[in-house]
Amino acid sequence: MVMDVTQIQKIIPHRFPFLLVDRITELNVNENLVGYKNVSISEPVFQGHFPGHPIYPGVMILEGMAQAGGILAFESMDMTEEEAARKVVYFMSIDNAKFRNPVTPGDKLEYRISIIKHKGAIWMLRGEAFVDDKLVSEADLKAMIVDK
Repeated sequence: MVMDVTQIQKIIPHRFPFLLVDRITELNVNENLVGYKNVSISEPVFQGHFPGHPIYPGVMILEGMAQAGGILAFESMDMTEEEAARKVVYFMSIDNAKFRNPVTPGDKLEYRISIIKHKGAIWMLRGEAFVDDKLVSEADLKAMIVDK
């Protein structure tokens, strides 16, 4: 399953400048997801992080993983667009976060998210982020799908 940004916006409520997933290239319901974000120098975060030495913030990488994980959870719940519009994902914890290499403008940041465990509204996910097949960040994410 492939999703473009318009389809992504039907699933999660994030919008510019905080929508951090550009495309989903693979989605296996109840298993895993692969998606990406193109990191561009024109993003507002680079005005201050850091002038003359732009580095994409680790917290933004984690948020992108969380957004991709939310898409995987929503799609695995087999909800209609109307049902999904009445729900939101709250992240409960981010554990074991590691940052291996910096991400810079021009990089294609690929998110690989897999489901560790799911029970009711609670989702435990493993997130990894890659640039050119090199691991740049990883974390364990725990989320809950709730009514808005």
